[in-house]
Amino acid sequence: MAAKSKFLLPLVAGLFVLALDTGATLAQSDPPAKHTRSCFSLSRWHGGWRAAAKDVLYIGIDNNEVWRLDLDGGSSELLWPDRHLINVERGGDTVCAPIDLDLFVSDGHGFRTPLFVKSITRLTPQEVAALPAKFHP
Repeated sequence: MAAKSKFLLPLVAGLFVLALDTGATLAQSDPPAKHTRSCFSLSRWHGGWRAAAKDVLYIGIDNNEVWRLDLDGGSSELLWPDRHLINVERGGDTVCAPIDLDLFVSDGHGFRTPLFVKSITRLTPQEVAALPAKFHP
């Protein structure tokens, strides 16, 4: 039994030192990048929008931001002239996630179709510049 403990003690000590060294290395490494959410205020959206497809909308926030809304299914009505986009505000003014929007497309005569937003993306200035003029909100 004494022979086993002769070999076991250095092994355990070596593993302990290795564990301490690994912990110190992990502590010195950079922390994981924090995920930042991009948000906009509904009060800054003055109604400008364009549909690139039945399931893709571009909305203009103030005069300098364009956001892409990808819709789940969408509606071909978005591509028709004289359609209105309606958002029903339910609480806060800030939009950070698809659930923050309650959108409908309306024909202006009382009929409206619900739209389900699946993603919201703020376009970079380069992406806005590359956007065809007919899709600028």
